[in-house]
Amino acid sequence: MCGRYTTLAPKPVLEKRFDASFKAEADPNYNAAPSQRLPVILNTEPGQIQLLQWGLIPGWVKDLKAAPKPINARAETLPEKPSFRQLLQRRRCLVPADSFYEWQVTAQGKVPHRILLRNEEPFAFAGLWDEWVDKATGEVRPTFTIITTDPNELMAPIHNRMPVMLQGRDAELAWLDDAVSLADHQALLQPYPADLMREYIITTRVNSPANNDVSILEAA
Repeated sequence: MCGRYTTLAPKPVLEKRFDASFKAEADPNYNAAPSQRLPVILNTEPGQIQLLQWGLIPGWVKDLKAAPKPINARAETLPEKPSFRQLLQRRRCLVPADSFYEWQVTAQGKVPHRILLRNEEPFAFAGLWDEWVDKATGEVRPTFTIITTDPNELMAPIHNRMPVMLQGRDAELAWLDDAVSLADHQALLQPYPADLMREYIITTRVNSPANNDVSILEAA
C-alpha cells in the first residue's frame, strides 16, 4: 500500500525533470495524503503538471458518497478488473514524488519509515486517473490512484506491497504513450531496484496528515 508520500522538489526542478509546466500552483508537501489535490501528469496532456484529487472516482459512479475511492490499485489485477482495465488502456498518469512513507508492524506498534532514492532525486509513481462529472452541477472532478506491486528486498521487511516507481525517463514516457501495447504497459509495473533505494525510521508525527513540515523527515 502507498498511503502517504512527499513532493518536496521546487517547481522549476519538477518542470525540468518531467519536461512539463505547472498548470496550477502547488506548494512542497511533506505529508501528501488521500483526498488532497496533488501534482499529476496525464497521458492526454504530458506537457502539463496538474492537480488531481488522490482517491480514484471512476466516471461511471452514480452515488459519490457510497462509492469507494481507492488510493491504490494492484498491478497484477489491473487487466482483470473492468474499471481499471479501461483506465490502463486510456488513462494513465505519472505521480511525481521524492519519497514515500510506510508503516512496519512490530511488537511495539506500527513504526513509520521514509523510503527514497539513494540520490534523493524526484521520481514518478505509475498511476491511473479518471474524471467524474456531477450531473447536478456540471462540476468535473479529476482523480487518481497509485499502482502498487510486490515489494523489493528493501521493502519486504517493512510491508508486503510497494508503489510502482517507474524506472527512468524512458519508462515514464512509455507509460504515458498511447501507442505502447497493453502488455508492454503492464511490463513496466515492476518493483524498483532495491540497491538504488534507502529507508530510515521517522517520527510518528507523520501519522497525522495535519503535520506537514520538515520535522517529519527527521530520523527517529
